[in-house]
Amino acid sequence: MNNFEFSNHTVVVFGKDTELSVGERIAELSPAKRVLLVHYGDGVIEKMGLYDRVAGSLAQSGVEIVDFSGVQPNPTLGTVRRGIEKAKAGKVDCILGVGGGSVIDTCKAISAGMNLTSCDLWDLYTQNVAPSAPDYVHQGGLVFRLPKAVPIGVISTMAASGSETSWGSVITNEATSEKLDIDCADLRPRFAILNPALTVGIPPFLSACGILDVVAHVFENYFCANWNNDMTDRLCEALMKTTILNGRKVMADPADVDARGEVMFAAATALNGFIASGRAADWAMHFIDHEIGGQYNITHAAGLATIIPAWMKYCHGADISRFVQYGVRVWDVDMQYGDSEAIALEAIRRTEDFIKELGLKTRLSDLGIGDDRFDLIAEKCTKNGPMGSFRKLYKEDVMAILSMAL
Repeated sequence: MNNFEFSNHTVVVFGKDTELSVGERIAELSPAKRVLLVHYGDGVIEKMGLYDRVAGSLAQSGVEIVDFSGVQPNPTLGTVRRGIEKAKAGKVDCILGVGGGSVIDTCKAISAGMNLTSCDLWDLYTQNVAPSAPDYVHQGGLVFRLPKAVPIGVISTMAASGSETSWGSVITNEATSEKLDIDCADLRPRFAILNPALTVGIPPFLSACGILDVVAHVFENYFCANWNNDMTDRLCEALMKTTILNGRKVMADPADVDARGEVMFAAATALNGFIASGRAADWAMHFIDHEIGGQYNITHAAGLATIIPAWMKYCHGADISRFVQYGVRVWDVDMQYGDSEAIALEAIRRTEDFIKELGLKTRLSDLGIGDDRFDLIAEKCTKNGPMGSFRKLYKEDVMAILSMAL
């Protein structure tokens, strides 16, 4: 187990009608009581009555709303910049996101950019920043602290990204087709309201994407380069088994609020940093998918559905015992099934079958994606050197994985 430091200041508020407490919670963060309310603007939260409930709770606490809508899946830098302008014009002192991961990531980017003076917001994502700049503390190539970040609260309406408890934000620069992330402790939401009933009514495709995204976040931590992490190994395995079991229940009965609650809590737990403690997480699958998303603007988990099986098939030989443990503990593959290679391949097969069971495609060609940009994607993935920890991936390795996913 590696040395680690764990801290997460996000207060998770879970359960029925918890959104009704949002006014009180925002008021605790915001002496000036002006909040930028960020949402998709597609009419969904209005139709379900959530917007009115949130607005009513805020009004009761004397909190004024500055409304900002229009966030799209794969949120863009242009949208973030418009949000920053709206927030500054409205003189807000906190941000409330009501939606899924795209909304929450947009909130984080707005928070990061509102008070920057020494660099452009996109410089934080590209890491093209000077360590001496006064707006942030730059450490180890990542932006870890933004002391002037605006506090954020969120009401999650989808169990997927885990952005509600994470320190990460992923944004697409539509001008350059780059999809990049930052990790910053000051961008963790101060509170995350999780009412699983709010996720009922999500289209089956998006429910499936959310379920796979949760499992994928656990994969990135589980398939690590270091052993001697038995506690977090078993936490990862419990999260995967819980999400698979309850994900199947959600897909069979979309109105099963209890099953949705299990997936929702798993999503928040998978990316709150705890299961990453002491581990050398991989993240290669996500980084490859980010580049695919930047080029083709596809749903995040739809891309992951194609990359995960290909990455597993290509990389399992780097530490086959990890895949054997995964197969036995998560998929109940019988140790008598065969030798280590046979057990590992069976675990991969069951993983791919589960993805198909969710109704997701496992080939890039099924998403209308060909090989014409593989070289560009692989180049972008490895422009700063090899990626991943479970197995170091160079450009030719990424090309091979993309070809296997085709």
